[in-house]
Amino acid sequence: MALVWANVAGDSYALVRDTVVGPSAWHLDLTLGQWATDGLLAVFFFVVGLELKREIVVGELRDVRTAVVPIVAALGGMLVPAGLYLAVNLTAADGAPRGWAVPTATDIAFAVAVLALVGRNLPSALRAFLLTLAVVDDLLAIVVIAAFYSDQVAFGWLAASFAAVALLWLAVRRGWTSPVLLVPLAVAAWGFMHASGVHATIAGVLIGFVVPASPAATQRALRLPHLPEESLAERFEHRWRPVSAGFAVPVFALFAAGVHLSADTFGQALADPAAVGVALGLVLGKPLGILAATWLVATFTRAALAPGLGWGDVLGVGVLGGIGFTVSLLVGELAFGHGTTHQHVVVAVLVSSAAAAGLGSLTLLLRGRRHARRVDSGDLSAADG
Repeated sequence: MALVWANVAGDSYALVRDTVVGPSAWHLDLTLGQWATDGLLAVFFFVVGLELKREIVVGELRDVRTAVVPIVAALGGMLVPAGLYLAVNLTAADGAPRGWAVPTATDIAFAVAVLALVGRNLPSALRAFLLTLAVVDDLLAIVVIAAFYSDQVAFGWLAASFAAVALLWLAVRRGWTSPVLLVPLAVAAWGFMHASGVHATIAGVLIGFVVPASPAATQRALRLPHLPEESLAERFEHRWRPVSAGFAVPVFALFAAGVHLSADTFGQALADPAAVGVALGLVLGKPLGILAATWLVATFTRAALAPGLGWGDVLGVGVLGGIGFTVSLLVGELAFGHGTTHQHVVVAVLVSSAAAAGLGSLTLLLRGRRHARRVDSGDLSAADG
């Protein structure tokens, strides 16, 4: 919809995206595009925060010994794309090094969706590997946004945001989970974070972190007589994920992905070091980084791949890691605004993500057939590569 609107009626698209809404007295006179980036994506990052908290408390990240391989893979999957991007942009006369983080992010929703479509015959451990890798990737992306893509920090407002998050934590721990109380506190934490100069989506992550993520912690917080079947984090995640996936991210994408496409645009993108660096980072850097880091940790430490996984499976997941839609578009906007370079970067993200999805699907389909043949032949030993 963004691409069609921007190419069929580009003037109206820009007019709507750049319409200013909000009170200037509170420094919230933002364009609709900024509201989508700073406001709606806070909901997306809140859900990410809930998922991170659950993984750390009761999930794959609870035991470092089992999580070390995908954790190191996630690090490699960020360092190599960033290195390739910088290699292109530091050596080019018109390079843009500030966009180094654009190709480092993996879109967990798209990657897991592709795996679900093509992974019928793949080991269940592969989904856990991808989920852990993508969750760590999200955590590192949050750190990068906070550290490198925030404005000059106003520590008074930042302290006020932390205080609002602390009040949220106290309210949840006392069992006060009414939206009438929690939503205003969350909005206050977001508003103070926005005023501080730190990117406002970080508030969403912090709010997600304060929610109890285990049934036992939920039982204590809500003073329940018995252990609940799901934690408060799971309950909130089930409630807010449809809002994030069905509204927040699509509206953000509507205002972030609207670029004018033409032969000239593609030609200019191919000549723009920023776009070339992003494309190389996502399509080539991601699988190389993930595969190399996994091999290093599995070869030189006591860590090992989960039973049933082979190196072809890791390669397939690495290629899927090049799907960098949501966070890559966000970082591209933070790095370049809405100028010509940003348009080229958006084109690179969209084309590279589509290529990564297609190549990853093909790789994993071939791996699935290999696993299916092994099962049919009765060879249930560990995968052999």
